[in-house]
Amino acid sequence: MYETTKEISHYFKQILFFYIFSHLQNSHIQSSTNKISRRIHTFANILAKNPMKTKIITVGDEILIGQIVDTNSAWIAAQLTANGFEISSVKSVGDTPTEIKKALEEGFQEADIVLMTGGIGPTKDDITKNTLAEYFDTPLVFDPNVWENIQKLFKHKKYTLNELTRSQALVPSGATVIQNKVGTAPILWFNRGEKVLISMPGVPFEMKEAIAREILPRLNKQFPEKRFIPKHFLVSGITESALAILLTDFEAQLPQPISLAYLPSYGIIRLRLSARGAEYENLLRQEAEKLKQLIRDYLIAETEKSIEEILGNILKEKKLTLATAESCTGGFIAHKITSVSGASQYFQGSIVAYSNRIKETILGVSPTHIRSFGAVSPQVVEQMAARVAEKMKTDCAIAVSGIMGPHGGTPQKPVGTVWIATCYRGKILSKAYRVGSVREENIARTTNMAMLQMIKMLP
Repeated sequence: MYETTKEISHYFKQILFFYIFSHLQNSHIQSSTNKISRRIHTFANILAKNPMKTKIITVGDEILIGQIVDTNSAWIAAQLTANGFEISSVKSVGDTPTEIKKALEEGFQEADIVLMTGGIGPTKDDITKNTLAEYFDTPLVFDPNVWENIQKLFKHKKYTLNELTRSQALVPSGATVIQNKVGTAPILWFNRGEKVLISMPGVPFEMKEAIAREILPRLNKQFPEKRFIPKHFLVSGITESALAILLTDFEAQLPQPISLAYLPSYGIIRLRLSARGAEYENLLRQEAEKLKQLIRDYLIAETEKSIEEILGNILKEKKLTLATAESCTGGFIAHKITSVSGASQYFQGSIVAYSNRIKETILGVSPTHIRSFGAVSPQVVEQMAARVAEKMKTDCAIAVSGIMGPHGGTPQKPVGTVWIATCYRGKILSKAYRVGSVREENIARTTNMAMLQMIKMLP
């Protein structure tokens, strides 16, 4: 007998395939069996509770040589995961037909859905479209609808349409063409049996528009998936290893449908407790309450939002204003705060007092304090916080001073020593931190710790 849903679905799939291909012989009906077979495959996966696997491929030499960072894959993976799809792997390949075809073969072997970005522009190094035509053995044909879409995009622009732009309207005849509403390169959708390949532009805002408006709705319709349900916890003040030890028994008793993931970053750890399927929502909620009790001493927030978003939401909710005085971070705290839309409602400004002269003349820090205690000291950061709040007329302030490295440390104050002061309506709190030895990481960690200290200080 068949003991698991996976075995049942496999058996059911075999029977239906045999029935369809044995009894439907004429060409009209035979052409429709591809659609039927895809639906059977999908239904079998649902029975077996196996999420559809997806491979992401990014194309471009500029990624491989480190000229740009591949942010597309991370964004796509987040969107697909939230919709119940499972990412099997992510791969970057260069602008060569051989590598692209090899990646496609690997993709179809391991996944049900292959998403590809990049290489479909009008220039000679954009070879993805031609390579796809070769791979699927289908000619390029002129698509008047694509050409009309391109003309509309250029209608109010002072550019002349040329042959290279017109070549964007050449598409593989075997592909389903989806119009790109914000760019000239169309989205190409290929079916290969019960699997699909989707080729999109590599330009991030074009890709995001395509995913949100066209691709996800179509994928959800063709491959109805069990919803991915996550619960997020942001913790600080404990190392990843110590947290893992704390949660050992909790993880051991987790029911099989629920999983726990650790996502450490600079000075913080994100915990994600998740399950697939609405039927596990109540169980997930129960386990989340258990986890919350275990981490209560370190819990900052129950959210997926960034620290700067959390801080901004608190300031907006309490109608408070904020300013920063930065030495070692060079304005990075202000940058993170203002990266949040709507920051102008609470953030007034920043003084980057990198040198002692600016600390003294602009902020009004006592030269005696700097000579006696050094720029990296509680006395100096407390004055920085008080003065910037006074000058900017804000309710709150953050001030930092430290030694980011790799040089400048002393036995008394080694590289990674940081003092952070936070101010709330005249009350000042200062703390010392040791953030590490790598300059870039030290700046990022100091920025997070400063915002966390401000969050904890607010009532």
